[in-house]
Amino acid sequence: MMSLIKKLVMTVMLAGVCINAEANERLFTYTYEPETMPQGGLEFEQWATLRSIRNDEVGQNHYTRWDLRQELEYGVTDYYTLSLYLNEKSEYFRDPATNTKTDDFSFDGVSLENKWMILNPAEHPIGLSLYLEPRLGNGEFELEEKIILGQRFGANQDWKWAFNATHATEWKDAEEPDEDDETEGELEFTFGITKQLNKNWNLGVEFRNHNEIPEYDDWAHTVFFVGPVVTYRAEKWWISVTAMAQVYGKNYQDVDPDGEPDFVLDEHEYINVRCIIGISF
Repeated sequence: MMSLIKKLVMTVMLAGVCINAEANERLFTYTYEPETMPQGGLEFEQWATLRSIRNDEVGQNHYTRWDLRQELEYGVTDYYTLSLYLNEKSEYFRDPATNTKTDDFSFDGVSLENKWMILNPAEHPIGLSLYLEPRLGNGEFELEEKIILGQRFGANQDWKWAFNATHATEWKDAEEPDEDDETEGELEFTFGITKQLNKNWNLGVEFRNHNEIPEYDDWAHTVFFVGPVVTYRAEKWWISVTAMAQVYGKNYQDVDPDGEPDFVLDEHEYINVRCIIGISF
């Protein structure tokens, strides 16, 4: 309890505004911030990510995918947060060549997030946290690691930025007995900057660059997204929403599967929207 009070006092002194200590809000949805939950803190988060619009060239007209996550986050110590995720996904599209529809909902595994704050941004020029998340489900195992940086700035400390460098490896079981198991590497960079408008509202922008490297052999593609992020905080809950557009993508394969020289639409979409709602206990 004393640790929570100290964090509240420090935040008020730095920010020059009153931010309620009960709400451990996220100011970004794709970019993690270095702060961790206070010891004993408990929060439930509901994630919903909409991925929409591919093209006829990849045979996925009216493409819509929802990625859903339910997260229970617990502050083990002031510097270590542990989270359990349940993941689901729903995918719909129509193949224009055959006019057949795909409409699937599936469980996408269980994830266990571990986040260690190495440098507290309230005590150092830049905050630093390390992140490790294994995910298991549907014949797949994924291990994701992040380096998380961030800090507040400005005359009233009402601006905040965060940067993540993420690496992930995914192992998939072979679908047929005579096929080999698959390994895919991913490299991603995200950046967010936001300004606190008043005690309830933040407005900012997020940037995302995603890269995939099948079998750690050939670089498959790179894709860039950018868009606004808005956060509303209340006493016991908060909500953050990011709407991103794909602004550039490049396939490095010999045959461009989507027929778009400046976009990647076989594994990504024109529009991504993510909403996270958090409730503190």
